[in-house]
Amino acid sequence: MSEETLLKVSNIDAFHGSFQALWDVSLTVKTGEIVAIIGANGAGKSTLLDSISGLVHPTKGSIEFEGKDITKLQPFKIVNLGISQTPEGRGIFPDLTVLENLIIGSYNRKARPFKEQNLQRVYRLFPVLEERKPQLAKTLSGGEQQMLALGRGLMSNPKLMLLDEMSLGLAPMLINELYKVLREIRERGITILFVEQNVRRSLTEADRAYIMETGRVVLSGHVAELREEERVKKAYFGA
Repeated sequence: MSEETLLKVSNIDAFHGSFQALWDVSLTVKTGEIVAIIGANGAGKSTLLDSISGLVHPTKGSIEFEGKDITKLQPFKIVNLGISQTPEGRGIFPDLTVLENLIIGSYNRKARPFKEQNLQRVYRLFPVLEERKPQLAKTLSGGEQQMLALGRGLMSNPKLMLLDEMSLGLAPMLINELYKVLREIRERGITILFVEQNVRRSLTEADRAYIMETGRVVLSGHVAELREEERVKKAYFGA
């Protein structure tokens, strides 16, 4: 794994309207890592991802990607740089086909030349999407829709994928399959930052994790260390 810092978030504050959702949040993600952001509903996890992807602009602090300041960039420019986001709730286009949903993911300038290559990569990871490519997205099962959302994110040719509550509402067997795919994605050179409420699973799948409460990072470190942290044991494992 590289020691090179791919993403650096430094002391950001962020608001939703008049409500402050993030307070002085900092994190780093190194190239090739899987990093988890853990916390309960309302902890600020999704706002943090939205700030990185340009959907929310911090009022304080900075965000750098590959050493470039992206704090105030628009989302389409951030996608062009190599960051894709799979939002909570999947955000697919229900009345478009599976194939049309995937193709939409390749419309940024840098991904367009690799459209066919990335499509084949998605089909290798998710064979069911190739079988279902003429179907409307709304006819897919919940798990297949999540695969479609991940596949669309891969179509943008990302260096960093932001995944928000990937396992929400899915059966355990399907969650296992999706995490297996995440590991394969990482092996192909894509770095992953994911939000998850399931602390036990996050501290198994990630390399490092940040734990958030009420808009602040309260703990961070390698997952092996966090699993042994008394505060984590009491708050999340009932120890």
